[in-house]
Amino acid sequence: MNPEPEQAESKAEPKAPKRRAGVPVWRTGKPDAVLAAAVGTARTAIEGIAKASEIGDHLAARTEGDRVVTHLFESRLPGYVGWQWYAVLTRNSRSKVITVNELGLLPSENSILAPEWVPWAERVRPEDAQEQEADDQEQDSQETQEPEAPDAQDTQDEGAAEGAAAAAPEAAADAVPARGAAGPQTEPDGGAESGTETAAEGETEPVSQEHA
Repeated sequence: MNPEPEQAESKAEPKAPKRRAGVPVWRTGKPDAVLAAAVGTARTAIEGIAKASEIGDHLAARTEGDRVVTHLFESRLPGYVGWQWYAVLTRNSRSKVITVNELGLLPSENSILAPEWVPWAERVRPEDAQEQEADDQEQDSQETQEPEAPDAQDTQDEGAAEGAAAAAPEAAADAVPARGAAGPQTEPDGGAESGTETAAEGETEPVSQEHA
């Protein structure tokens, strides 16, 4: 048996714990003495963005680089338990004039933070997809069963067409003259009949004289 693989596994170092999102990683090293002692300057600067009652005890002074130090204070702000106020101080080389670079509020390892964002494609479970499909099918079935409501414009068009159809016979009736209406009349041929009667009377008169 070869014990080398087992030894290699036993010598493997444990993985470092995953850093929480939003929690800063501080540099290690000795902070600048002048800046580390300026606790009062840091607190006064933070009081410009928060109430004095919302700033707790001084927690630490951590280095950010050459002549750059961050002072941390306990947060007593409601809803931000475990958070820390911070003030970043700096100074020039061979100068004791302190400058405030940055102020704010940071989470700590004990802070309540929102979970890390997970893409939607990784959050969806198989049962979620099945529920969505069932909802889509139910919605499709309801749409097929319910009759489609007539459009307002179509209803107006149909009403206008019916009105035009009803008005057409009335217009045609107005165009035809009614019985007894005034119009060209033909006089009865009474003159011809009277002339015939007169001629007949003239023919009969001579006959009556001869007999006399």
